[in-house]
Amino acid sequence: MIKLELKYQKAIEAAIEASKKIIEIYEEGFSPIYKEDGSPLTKADLASTEIINEILEPLNIPITGEESEKSKFEDRLKWTECWCIDPLDGTKEFVSRNGEFAVNIALIRKEKAVFGVIASPVRQEIIFGGKEFGVYSFHFADFNNLENWNKVDIPQNINSPLVMTCSRSHHSGPILEFIDELHIVSEKIEFLKMGSSLKFFDLAFGRADAYPRFAPTMEWDIAAGQAILEALGGSVYDAETKQPLRYNKANLLNPFFIAKTKPLLDILP
Repeated sequence: MIKLELKYQKAIEAAIEASKKIIEIYEEGFSPIYKEDGSPLTKADLASTEIINEILEPLNIPITGEESEKSKFEDRLKWTECWCIDPLDGTKEFVSRNGEFAVNIALIRKEKAVFGVIASPVRQEIIFGGKEFGVYSFHFADFNNLENWNKVDIPQNINSPLVMTCSRSHHSGPILEFIDELHIVSEKIEFLKMGSSLKFFDLAFGRADAYPRFAPTMEWDIAAGQAILEALGGSVYDAETKQPLRYNKANLLNPFFIAKTKPLLDILP
């Protein structure tokens, strides 16, 4: 039976408790406000941030995230590890009420995402993992029932036809070249549109094979998903350099990236 360090247990607990509050606000109604960059912000983002911080701060691991105050890079350079958090990934999906939003919590160590947890408030489902112990999923009600946690196995084959997951709210730009690459593997390609980091559920469970993103994302959007996918033998890499994404950078903006499951990576590195 899996034995998790306290900090990982607390991260999972934080994701669940934040998700419960998000759903409460989702069901009672809300009015978004808009930040300077035009992106929406709701009281669910703020309430989720407060809950996550309250649970994680006693661990004395620094926190960076979408709604958290950002420390200066010269201070962040001294951190050996930190939390990278998106308290409500997919706020646009939350506002449009399509259910495709999530809570992301990742642990970053020496620029690498070593642990990630993604929670689906609507489905009440958790997926978490890291290379230390693999990947698991369970429903919120089974948080304390470890025998009901499901070990997620590495996908064995690509889908036929191949499935590419992509964003519902953000339309990618120069992906035609990548799609041409995929045609080497599969004559037909199906497109699975999904909002937020929920795409990583589909990648982890083998329901999708690839996720290219040629539009802006921040570190907290992807870090948890990368830790989970890498624990399953997959990869999330810079579309230009082909190197795995790095975290706690001076600029917290991600480069354009491509995520692949292990079966696709074995065929199309």
